[in-house]
Amino acid sequence: MSRIPAVVLDGTVLTVEQVVAVARHGASVTVSEQVRESMAATRAVIEDLADDTRPHYGVSTGFGALARRHIPTERRAQLQLSLVRSHAAGSGPEVETEVVRALQLLRLATLATGRTGARPVVAETYAAMLDARLTPVVHEYGSLGCSGDLAPLAHVALAALGEGQVRDADGALRPAGAALAEAGIDPLVLAEKEGLALINGTDGMLGQLCLALHDLRRLMAAADVAAALSVEALLGSDAPFAADLVALRPHPGQGVSAANLRRMVAGSPLMASHRAVHDDGTPVCTRVQDAYSLRCAPQVHGAARDTVDHAAAVAARELAAAIDNPVVTVDGRVESNGNFHGAPVAYALDFLAIAVADVAGISERRTDRFLDVARNEGLPPFLADDPGVDSGHMIAQYTAAGIVSELKRLAAPASVDSIPSSAMQEDHVSMGWAAARKLRRGVDGLGRVLAIEILTATRALDLRGTETVPAAGTAAVRDLVRSHVAGPGPDRYLAPEIEAVVRLVTDGAVVDAAAAAVGEIG
Repeated sequence: MSRIPAVVLDGTVLTVEQVVAVARHGASVTVSEQVRESMAATRAVIEDLADDTRPHYGVSTGFGALARRHIPTERRAQLQLSLVRSHAAGSGPEVETEVVRALQLLRLATLATGRTGARPVVAETYAAMLDARLTPVVHEYGSLGCSGDLAPLAHVALAALGEGQVRDADGALRPAGAALAEAGIDPLVLAEKEGLALINGTDGMLGQLCLALHDLRRLMAAADVAAALSVEALLGSDAPFAADLVALRPHPGQGVSAANLRRMVAGSPLMASHRAVHDDGTPVCTRVQDAYSLRCAPQVHGAARDTVDHAAAVAARELAAAIDNPVVTVDGRVESNGNFHGAPVAYALDFLAIAVADVAGISERRTDRFLDVARNEGLPPFLADDPGVDSGHMIAQYTAAGIVSELKRLAAPASVDSIPSSAMQEDHVSMGWAAARKLRRGVDGLGRVLAIEILTATRALDLRGTETVPAAGTAAVRDLVRSHVAGPGPDRYLAPEIEAVVRLVTDGAVVDAAAAAVGEIG
């Protein structure tokens, strides 16, 4: 297995792919000398404020509703330590390792912009923890998505101080101090403003957006593959996917999805078996109009693709941001601001949850058509071997339906809610962390619903018999599935077969098999 390239923080903007590489695959992180010099220069601005009689938020004042309380010089280091300890107030189950690593990397990236006023050692400590695979324990609840993802980020900062708990590289739960010592990492001792710099950002919700975008690119392609399998196995028509028809409504995602469907079923003998021939020799499908779940697949999948592109644009802008409050400006001012508010990211996360639910919904409708003898074009009821004795895929569809119902609930936006906090100082919040958490659940559900459709459609293709074979693209996917799951026969324990295809969908094997047969699946 090739080594994952290191991510070097050198003043350039991180990409989604780099976030995924560090968060999910353990890529190492390096802070460049240029970044260290930049951080040292802005740190000098903060240190020059030590004797300033004017109040500076987070340097010589309290936080939130306590922002008007002056903090004497000798208490300012304690102020930062108290901030981290008090804000590490999360509750509930542990958040996934990849999410914690993503948010830690993104906070490090903001430190590396030199706009927070933190010392270089703070960034170096975060990079060392990432490289040692020491993952602070972060909890499900604690962020309102305004003033940043406060509690999640505070738990990470607490671990860097040698307090709280971490998971080590083997996943064992360890006291943070002992784990740092074993890795040769000195615990941080915070100076003025550094506690605030470590907890004030949208890094948790942004990290989860980056991970979701990576996964959804793959799942959108898998949705097109699944739809092509269903159109072919249900004896549907590819005529509505014609390039000239699709171009009449020039949404870019729709065009990509339609092209994928055309490639997948191109040259299909099975589809040719239900075409008539005009007097002029032109083939025409005998299906006048298929059901919407077949005919409108490019429109629905394409709209979801365009939503992913919109969210990716939001993520790119957020990855280029330096989010802290206050910030050290390029010309050396220390200014309060509202850039920590998570609304831009929260809206994108909520929008994606809607698209995820709808793509899963149309997939489940295609699965259901296979099981109903009134709609499945001559296939046995529920695709059962001996209907009545066998139930076939009856309950697999129940599973898909249950997931889709859950995804519809998760599509209700989190970002329209706001619960005032901090004695009404923070009187409007984004709930972006909540939007991110439900999107992660939605992405998982979509992969499962698509897997059930693919499992069902490949079974239907086999039940069509060998007289009319599928297209090259769909046959390649069918053959991949058959290498992990047996073909039609009496009822078997179905859950492991579903999980096997879920893995093929989520790890990209389904799309790779299709692309190897027909070219790129965009």
